[in-house]
Amino acid sequence: MRSRRKGVGLGLVAWLLGILFFLPIAWMALTSFHSEQDAATNPPSFAASLTLDGYREFFGAGGGASPWPALINSTVASVASTLFVLVLALPAAYALSIRPVKKWTDVLFFFLSTKMLPAVAGLLPLYLFAKNTDMLDNIWLLVILYTSMNLPIAVWMMQSFLAEVPVAIIEAARVDGARLPTILTRVVAPIALPGIAATALICFIFSWNELLFARVLTGVVAETAPVFLTGFITSQGLFLAKVCAASLVISLPVLAAGFAAQDKLVQGLSLGAVK
Repeated sequence: MRSRRKGVGLGLVAWLLGILFFLPIAWMALTSFHSEQDAATNPPSFAASLTLDGYREFFGAGGGASPWPALINSTVASVASTLFVLVLALPAAYALSIRPVKKWTDVLFFFLSTKMLPAVAGLLPLYLFAKNTDMLDNIWLLVILYTSMNLPIAVWMMQSFLAEVPVAIIEAARVDGARLPTILTRVVAPIALPGIAATALICFIFSWNELLFARVLTGVVAETAPVFLTGFITSQGLFLAKVCAASLVISLPVLAAGFAAQDKLVQGLSLGAVK
């Protein structure tokens, strides 16, 4: 009876925390359907009339800039960098887990230590490099940057996932004459698919949400969605309803990807937790 009450209490706490985390998103969604006048009221009005004006203005109905180029740039940079990260991280994680090199823990620590450098510390060298190579305002520069930024954490994650792959299966594939590319694509990848999906989702989210480098290294041609979102803060003021509508639309790809891959994400993040 006591354990049952404890379980009910933990369930209520979990629901309460979930509601607290969801409230800002729900408030943003509700505000996005209000007019600018109703969104700016203090205290806020819950019974204000609903309208789609914020979404119409976001998509350029009022003569503003179209968000589609920025959304396409974010999609290209996030998807391309995630694919490059997976292609590079899979053999690296294989070498560090299934066929470990000497002092592989030091190698993993070195990979992780590259994430300890503040991003702003590398901003000026990267800007000078992009300027001297004529790659400013180039979407492929962001692809390279996002790949290099996400590769260490991807190797670290996939190493733990690939360590759970049975070595006997790989040895049996070698006996059958399978070479390394075949082993990686047809043996290791299907078994570690939940972990690969979790890694891909996290890399996609990091790339989609990145703002600092995209804000400094892009202009008009390679502008990404987060950079486009900052353009709503103008000298005329903050248009709250329009910003909430834009934030919700820009967040939808990440939310959709997380919802579609939630089972793989849970399996991947819990892989190896229970023996």
